[in-house]
Amino acid sequence: MNQIVTSEIREVIDAVHYRPAVSIIMPMIAHVNLTTELTRTLHLSVDKVKLELKKNFPEDNGKLVIQKLNEVIENLKIDTTKKSIAIFVSPVYSNVFFLDIDVEEKIVIDESFGIRDLLYSKKQLLKYLVVMASSKESHIFLCNSDTFFVRILANKAESVDGFVNDIAERVLNFSDISERKEIMMDKFLHHLDHELGNILKTYNLPVFLVGTDRILGHFRKLTKYEAAIVSYIHGNYEEASMNELKGILAAHIDILPQRKQNAILDQLEEAANRNKLAVGMKEVWKEASNQKGRVLVVEKNFKYTAEHGDKENVIHKVSETSGFTSYIRDTVDDVIEKVLEFGGDIEFVDDDLLKRYDRIALIQYF
Repeated sequence: MNQIVTSEIREVIDAVHYRPAVSIIMPMIAHVNLTTELTRTLHLSVDKVKLELKKNFPEDNGKLVIQKLNEVIENLKIDTTKKSIAIFVSPVYSNVFFLDIDVEEKIVIDESFGIRDLLYSKKQLLKYLVVMASSKESHIFLCNSDTFFVRILANKAESVDGFVNDIAERVLNFSDISERKEIMMDKFLHHLDHELGNILKTYNLPVFLVGTDRILGHFRKLTKYEAAIVSYIHGNYEEASMNELKGILAAHIDILPQRKQNAILDQLEEAANRNKLAVGMKEVWKEASNQKGRVLVVEKNFKYTAEHGDKENVIHKVSETSGFTSYIRDTVDDVIEKVLEFGGDIEFVDDDLLKRYDRIALIQYF
């Protein structure tokens, strides 16, 4: 399964499409009491949904959805560690998710749920590797912006002492003790580099190297994985706490989103050169419907209203004045669902970054 398609995202995707599907996305901002203020705001959203349903849907369907919405709100247990909330309700499904991103208030009533914010929340979780190296030992951690350090255990000794016996017979030939130390360190760092390579096969993530000038200088000369290393962070942090390390890394981690977006643009260029890139909403919809989507790249706030053509893989752009039942309010959400359903991935980029691609592009399977 695609790594970003968590069980909760899969649940929303697999929910039976049944109009009206109501999606309410809401920031969780409180001036005095979060529970009271959020509940009040959600009830106001329900009133907006009522008006929309009354205009465009049969009364029985509308009443059932409103009943479910009220039940969700009454039974809501707020996760105060999160920044926003997403509520999905239809006549046959309901669920609530708390997100790690800032959002603007959004209410969407369509034939399927608007999962973009739910997905974007997962995509914003930055993942990376941290290699802590000293003259005594090394540690490699899998990190993200939610749970900071999770140590990845190596298969072999992680201490320089583990390599002393490897050169024991040669020690007598060293007239300079510093020469012996240099050889021990290089053997140790070669081992560390080998372990890093094994880990990168499983976790293809950016790497931060943390260590003293001497250690990092040696490692930089011998590593085979320079391309994966985002930054060398100089200093002796052997005794630093996890919170201190998080503070030290903070400024360096800030470059990851831009680095990721540059890599995505490079992928688009490569796909275009191979004639494997669909550009613009109509072409993207066509190829996604034909199950050719490997990676969908879209500006995070791009919206496109369309109506179905005479074939499933054909759409036409329309304005929302055409009448509710004749159009798809946000075709982007629907094409995201199509790509995920057939095993593809989704990448979001900043607004205006895809001007040359009409704001959305689909990398097809090579």
